[in-house]
Amino acid sequence: MGTAAGGVGSGPRYVQIAEEIVQQIRAGVLKPGDMVPSESELVDRYGVSGGTIRKAMVEVRASGLVETRHGKGSIVKNRPPVRHRSSDRFRRSLRQGGQAAYLAESAQSGATAKVSVLYIGPTEAPEGAAERLGVPTGTQVLARRRLYFRNGTPVETATSYLPWGVVKDIPELFAENPGGGGIYARLEEHGHEFAEFVETLQARPASKAEAVELALSPGAPVVHLIREARTTAGLVVEVCDTLMAADQFVFEYRIPADD
Repeated sequence: MGTAAGGVGSGPRYVQIAEEIVQQIRAGVLKPGDMVPSESELVDRYGVSGGTIRKAMVEVRASGLVETRHGKGSIVKNRPPVRHRSSDRFRRSLRQGGQAAYLAESAQSGATAKVSVLYIGPTEAPEGAAERLGVPTGTQVLARRRLYFRNGTPVETATSYLPWGVVKDIPELFAENPGGGGIYARLEEHGHEFAEFVETLQARPASKAEAVELALSPGAPVVHLIREARTTAGLVVEVCDTLMAADQFVFEYRIPADD
């Protein structure tokens, strides 16, 4: 291929290069699972500097068509992102049907999902979780930390903090597999009926440690999501602190227009 941007729009050179790479992906020239040519290959192909290629790849990643993994370069995605339907994902009918939210959403997107449990046990409540749970910082709570995979790639970490007084008599919550419907189903079986789930999201660059854990490039965008599970009795019985690779999820919300 020559250095011309072949049919792409006008604009800065890095934009033209990005548009050509995106067109190659959409046309199937670069297929799902293929590696995008390396920076040095693209420098040779287009006759531009490495800085121009890096700016072009920022645009390509913004298209959502590739994923960049630390030490591996950019790969054409072979599945659409998981659609995170916050209005539907915690419906009681799903829990009663034995489906955990992440696994159900992954199945809907055609992805193969896996959950690895990293830790279950007592811990001191960190400041943010303690405030949401309504207990002093450092109070003993149950922590459940998981790493979620999609098609073999780590895409999300999540740590649930649950009040010790709520969980101490529910042995399933101390098991790696709490049973069909996950921890929410077990909590409801023990009388904690849910009224609502409140989520707070913040998009930001990944820290170095976070990038390593999720196999991301340094500074790659992540979504930090904190969820409170609130019961009809007015208690917060779980705070879930989640970090998600931003390119792996689409967030969908339904917002009522009436009072």
